[in-house]
Order: sequence, then structure tokens, then C-alpha cells
Amino acid sequence: MTHVVGFLRYRPARVGALLATVVGLMCFPNSNAQDAVSQSEKQAREIVEKADQVRFPPEGFQVDVAITNSNAGQITDTRQYRVLSKGNENTIVMITEPAVDRGQIMLMKGRDLWIFLPNVSQPVRLSLSQRLTGQVANGDIARANFAGDYTPKLVRTEKVDDEECYVLELSAVDRTVAYHRVVYWVRQKSLFPYKAEFYSLSDRLLKTARYENFQQMAGRARPTRLVMEDALRKGEESVLEYSGMVLRDLPDKIFTRDYLKRL
Repeated sequence: MTHVVGFLRYRPARVGALLATVVGLMCFPNSNAQDAVSQSEKQAREIVEKADQVRFPPEGFQVDVAITNSNAGQITDTRQYRVLSKGNENTIVMITEPAVDRGQIMLMKGRDLWIFLPNVSQPVRLSLSQRLTGQVANGDIARANFAGDYTPKLVRTEKVDDEECYVLELSAVDRTVAYHRVVYWVRQKSLFPYKAEFYSLSDRLLKTARYENFQQMAGRARPTRLVMEDALRKGEESVLEYSGMVLRDLPDKIFTRDYLKRL
């Protein structure tokens, strides 16, 4: 009987200690696993940010873009643009060729995009996903900010052309960005972008892109050629060639509707 009384006397303390242990485990489950996930997320974001900086400078810059559209190897259309960009949030795209479209200007502020037409008093609102020409969407030339538009996840590494690449899955932060999902290959050693696959909201592959012909522009090696291939219509592709990239001091005032009237 004494033993029973003793057991009952100390049982609440033991139960309390057990409950404290259980609660502690519930509050901090798999802390090592959580740390690993956080580290992986941080690594994925750093990879995408550094690859963004390879493609375009984070500072203000100007670059000329020539786009050649073709079908089954036959050229169907050529266009030329001059792009002024600052910090991936402010961009002006001016059509320089063909002459009939000269004077049309696109303005991007954040993820808002407008086009100004010479004979129309008010700007027209556009979406980043809307087709500009060939396989090129408005967002492909006006906004190239993967780090700001997508949540990256490092899914694997893969050897491509005898070089290890990170393979990342980029999920759109909202529906205003150009693509719902992007699968992105980045070279491990140099963090140069290699290729990308672009998917629709229904998760259908729309097109693929390859980053080629790296040359010195605006202080570092950058891809000067981007080949975009239609995944739905075989043989249709657009080639974007970048030239004359220079860093420029671009004041915020030029990225306004009023200033565009002067251009």
C-alpha cells in the first residue's frame, strides 16, 4: 500500500515532465530538416540572382536588340529595339525598325506595362505575357527579373555538355508575370544561364530558350544571343541578338508617361 501511495504521489510530476517533453517536440519538429530547407531556399535564390546579373546589369543600362523570326529555317520577320533599363523595375523599349512602327514606345513600371502610340493620345495597357513578336513576349524584352518574379526551388543537378548545371524550378509569385512556371538550367561553375523552359498556367510547355554566344558587354561576359523555340509549333523560333550594351545614368524621371512624350 505504501508503494501505491508513493507511486500516486509522484505520478503528477512524472506526467508533467512527460507532457513538457511532448510539447517541446511538437514546437520544434525536425529543426535540422527545417534548417536544411531554409539553406536550400537561400542557395536557390542566390543562384537565380547571380544568373540575373550575368544576363543584365543591376545598374542603369542601354542595349540594342535585334529579333529575327523564322519558320522552318526561313526568315519571316525582323525587328529592332532599343532598351533602357534600370534595376529591373523600370524599362523603356523603343521600336527602331521597321520604320513604319518607329515611334512606338513601351514603358514598364514594376509589373505594369503600357505602350505609347504616335497617333493615340492615351497609352494602351499591355500584359507581360502578351506576344510582342514571334516567340517573344512583352516580358521577355521589357522585364528579365527572374529573382523578383519567381520563387525558386533547387530540384537537382544535371550534366549538360560535360558541365554540371543547377536545375531550378521557378514558380510565379502571381499571375501578372509572363509565365506560370519556368524550369531553369544554370551552369554550376560560372553561374551562367544555360537554358530555360517556359510553362503556361495549365502547365503546358510553351517554348524553350538557350543562352548563347557569351561576350564582354558592360563590364562582364554576358549572353549576346537568345534562341527561343516554340514548343507547340515545331520549326518556329525567334533569335534575339544583343549589342551595344553600355551602362548609363538613367534618372527616375525618364520612366514616366510625361517624359515619354519628349521621346
